Amino acid sequence: MRNSLAVTAPPAPDPPGGPSGAAGPRRHRDDRRVAWLFLLPVLVGFAVFYLYPTVRGVWYSLTDYSLLNTPSYVGGDNYAKLVSDAQFWKSLRITAYYVVVNIGSQTLLALGVAALMHRLTRSVVLRATLLLPWLVPNVTVGLLWMWLLDANLGFVNHLLTAAGLDSQGFLTSPDLAMPSIALINTWAYTGYTALLLYAGMLQIPPHLYESASLDGAGELRMFRMITLPLLRPILALVLVVSLIGSFQIFDTVAVTDKIVPVGATRVIYYYIYQQAFTYFHMGYASAVAMALVLILGLLTAVQMWLLRASRSDLT
Repeated sequence: MRNSLAVTAPPAPDPPGGPSGAAGPRRHRDDRRVAWLFLLPVLVGFAVFYLYPTVRGVWYSLTDYSLLNTPSYVGGDNYAKLVSDAQFWKSLRITAYYVVVNIGSQTLLALGVAALMHRLTRSVVLRATLLLPWLVPNVTVGLLWMWLLDANLGFVNHLLTAAGLDSQGFLTSPDLAMPSIALINTWAYTGYTALLLYAGMLQIPPHLYESASLDGAGELRMFRMITLPLLRPILALVLVVSLIGSFQIFDTVAVTDKIVPVGATRVIYYYIYQQAFTYFHMGYASAVAMALVLILGLLTAVQMWLLRASRSDLT
């Protein structure tokens, strides 16, 4: 009788999900606590330096307050006074005029400089040179140009008289003071704006320019049909930042205020400063500041909508 060996296979292991074969839930590490921990310093800084001052500003705007007395609630009296304040509306008009001149000249010059760098040269030395005026403090810029534009000893007027032209009171004439300040800040910020636009132009694929060149398009046509449409999101960012910064002009006006005609360059920020720290109308100054916040928010929203900043033609 022949004996046979019965070979038995080892039992198959259970599937990962258990004997039934159902896959169990995979555990993911929750990093939300770590993320909030990293965000905590930023949130604390935002609350201390932005949120708390904003809330206090809103409260002060509803009070009659100076540095010499405690705030007393007056409701909307400061806002009612603001609506009928001729000096407020005049300062707002002067600021709007400055914004148009400054942003218009700055953006056009920056676009031209950025396009020349993009199409002709990408020199690091040139980019560093363009950034130098932006690095100079605004007070220094104001003092420098106040001396350069001096009606008697200024270098600019020296050049004008050497060319046979009349000397101009750039900062002493009611008609020239505000355009002069706008152009001073254009000189200071054009290089920085040009670098932002130049960085946006570097994102445009080179083959688009090559194809357009093969089709016979010139530089101006390529700039109009390729560069400007594809640069729209960056251009929207630049315009919004320039708009907010232009409404906040203060340093140059404060430096040159002693030589310009009274009220000719009183922009909205300087008007707030005068109300708060010259006349000690802290409550009214806070109301003007809140009005400025609302104006900037509205203008920014309209600007972003018109420029379709969230959409890009680059696909």
